[in-house]
This record gives sequence, structure tokens and C-alpha cells, in this order.
Amino acid sequence: MGGVLVLLGGLVTATLPASAPVLTVGPVDALRGHEVGRMAGLVVVLAGLGLLASAWLRLCRAVAVGDRETVDPVDGVALVRFATAAWCAPLVLAPPLFSRDGWSYAAQGMLARVGLSPYDWGPGALAPDTFFPWPSFTGPPIVQAVDPMWWDTATPYGPVPVFLGAVAADTTGNPWMLVIAHRCIALVGLALLAWAVPRLAAWTGANPAVASALVLVSPLTIANGVAGLHNDLLMVGLMAAALVVAVERGWAWGAVLAGIAAGVKVPGGLVCVAIVLVSLPAGAALLARVRRLAAVAAVSVGTLVVLGLLTGLGNGWLRALTVPGEVNTPLSATTLVGGVLDWWALHLGLGTDPAFFRNVVRALGLLLALGIGARVALTWRTGERSTAVSGVALIAAAFVLLSPVVHLWYFLMLPPFLATQRLSRHATGALVAVSLLLGLVAPLDSSLHGAYYAIVIGCMTVALLMPVLLLTRAARERVARIVDQFAVASAG
Repeated sequence: MGGVLVLLGGLVTATLPASAPVLTVGPVDALRGHEVGRMAGLVVVLAGLGLLASAWLRLCRAVAVGDRETVDPVDGVALVRFATAAWCAPLVLAPPLFSRDGWSYAAQGMLARVGLSPYDWGPGALAPDTFFPWPSFTGPPIVQAVDPMWWDTATPYGPVPVFLGAVAADTTGNPWMLVIAHRCIALVGLALLAWAVPRLAAWTGANPAVASALVLVSPLTIANGVAGLHNDLLMVGLMAAALVVAVERGWAWGAVLAGIAAGVKVPGGLVCVAIVLVSLPAGAALLARVRRLAAVAAVSVGTLVVLGLLTGLGNGWLRALTVPGEVNTPLSATTLVGGVLDWWALHLGLGTDPAFFRNVVRALGLLLALGIGARVALTWRTGERSTAVSGVALIAAAFVLLSPVVHLWYFLMLPPFLATQRLSRHATGALVAVSLLLGLVAPLDSSLHGAYYAIVIGCMTVALLMPVLLLTRAARERVARIVDQFAVASAG
């Protein structure tokens, strides 16, 4: 029911191509045409997310191992996977929700299909020169819903999603069908997580069923990975699979998968550090670490280059990696700190460029993240699987928190490597609460584009949902059962 409500409300709130047949349906057109209707649609979406969140907490509790009642972890994993399939099913047909990136994916695949490199051309190249993306939307359907902000910008995504998008575009030019194809590609990442997470949990002694529940069907994953349709879900699925394959099939095959993950989005290559740690014997010396790091990097980069050659897309996307940095996001700590310093510089009359300190702090943040990754690779214990999982969790967290641009879906990198560890009660409770919050606030992201009334209504709804889901007596008992499971596992 929650997934269906998100789908129905999304038809009212999401940006759609003007040529979409659903817009000819009377009630949908009437609701979308009035602000009250759009706000009602937003409330329906949030109510659906609230139902999904409540069901998720009950699922986590059901598969947790308690003192008086034990659930077979194998049956628990099967139950979580069944819930994942059932809850995601209604959203497969949905338009891109809470973000317009999915429409850009469809256009980028079409660019590649017609022979225009999306690393040199923006989606606007598919439209006649007389077309302006807003407000008339009279151009070709494939570009009608693309965000004007990215109209003339090259894509920063690797050859993997672009090539798969081109394959889909060779079958159909319908943008909605292409969006469904891209969502199915994202669900491949979810399937990889369903395979890898229980194995990662087994390495650390965590409950594989609870870890699967915290990763696969959390509000964070459902709202931002599945409904929001972002390449990050495929990337993190490949990262988790790469680490498992490195242990079960050898570090070279793991490095190949890491290269494919980077071929989706560059941060996917961060898992290479964990592959180095897990593939070396215990107590490896510094020189051995450096050699293995160079070897893993060589295989991963070689895979990335080969992907560009095999797909015919090349590696021009590396030039576009600065494209996301063109916007300021409130979740980026380095951007916020740099912005404050620029504000003080302006009022103190220092004469610096308007974004001088922002750029400096962003660069320092990336250097710090790089330093953390180097320290993990060169100083952390080798030959221990649990240490490798912790290492990639720390590196991914450093990247997300110190990145110059941070969106909600960037946090998808963290749960697979956090939930599969033996966390403390407080850390587990924080993971549950943050996953819940980042899922519920997904509709309040940039997709609202200054719709202040909708933002107020959305914030009020989220403010009501969070206490109900976390602070009532039944909710507290449910969360306590979940965190107690980790305490029991740690004691064991």
C-alpha cells in the first residue's frame, strides 16, 4: 500500500513530459493544475513513505534475534528479499520521483544511440534550436522533462549506464519506457546487494537478515535508490559484490568489478582499498601494500579504459566530473563552511572572489578524504575481512561527508558497509533513525524548486511522522528489539 501511494502521489508531484499520456487523465490533470492538488499529492507521497517506513521497522524487528525468540537467519534473509521485491514492484512503473535525473539518463542514452557523445553534448542537442525547455515543453518528448539546469552540460556518469541506456534507446524512444529501463538497471544493483550483504555480514558475525533489512528496504534505499532512480544504487551494488568476489574468487576479479563500479560513478572505485586489505596476508609490510594497491588500481583503471573502448564511448566523461560542482547543496559541509567564510570575507572587505573560500575548503575536504583513504590502505590491519568492511565504510563516509556536492542519494554508499558490522546500540539506533529520516525527506529535495508552500507542508508532515515512527511506546519497543540484536551479536 505504501508503494502504491508513493506511485499515485508521484504522478501528481513529479515532473512529466508534456506528451505523457497520463496527463490526459482528468483527475491527474486537475490535481497537477492546482497548488492545493499538488500539495495533496505530496502528502500522499509522504504518507506512502511513512507506511513503508513503518513496515520496514516491523520487518527489522521480525527478523532480529532476541533472547526468547529466535528467527532462522536463512528464513529471515528470504523474507527480506521477498519484501524487497514486493515493495519495489509498484515503483518500477513510476516516473523519476524527487529528482529529474532519470529523465536526463534517458536523454543521455538517446544521445549515444544517435551517435552524439553525451560527454560532448548535453540533452539539448536532441531538440531543435527553437526549443526552450521551460515553460512551453513543446520539443521532442525525450527532452521535455529534462532539468533545464543540465540542458547543455555533458554527463559525469561512466560508460556503463550510458551504454545500457543506449541499448534501451535502440528499442524505444518513449522517455517513460526508457525511465523504466533505467530503473531496472538500478534494481540490478539492489539484486547485487541482496547477494552480497549476507556474505559481508557473515564475515563480521552480524545477523545477515537484519543487515539485509537495513540495506535493501530501508526508506533511504526505497525513496532515493528505487523511486528516485539514481545510478548510485547500481554503483554501490557493484562495490559490495567486488569486495565479496575479491575474497571468494581472487583480488583481480574483485578489482575488475571495482573498475565496473567506477564505470558507473567514479566513487565506486573506493572499494579498491578494501580489496587491498582483504587480499593481503596478515601483517603485510608497507612495500607489499603499495605493490598490491598499484596492482589493484591498474586492473581497475584498465577495466575502466576497456569499458570506454568496448562501448565506443571513450573516457571523455572524466572531463565532466566537475559538472555536479556547479551547484551548492546544503548537505555539503565543505560548501557550507566555505560559504560562511566567503560571507565574512565580503563583509570584511577582503577583496577575494565570491567563491574563493568555498573552492579552497572544498579542495581541502577532498584532500582530507584522500588522506583518510591512504591511511586506511597503508596502516590498517590486513588479512581480516571485518577490517576490510570497516575500511570501506570509513572511506565512503569520508567521501560523502567531505564531498563538495552531497545529495541524499550519496548516502546510499554507507548502509551496505555499516549495517554489516557489529555496531553498538547507539550506532545501530542512529543508523535506523538516519535511514528513516533521509528516506522521508526525499520529496523535499531539489525537485520542489522553490515551491515554498509544498516545502512547508512536507516539513510539517515529516515532523509528524518521525515521532510516530520512532518515539511512541510501540515504536521504542520495536527499535529496542532491533538494536538489542546487535548487542547480543556483539556479546557473542
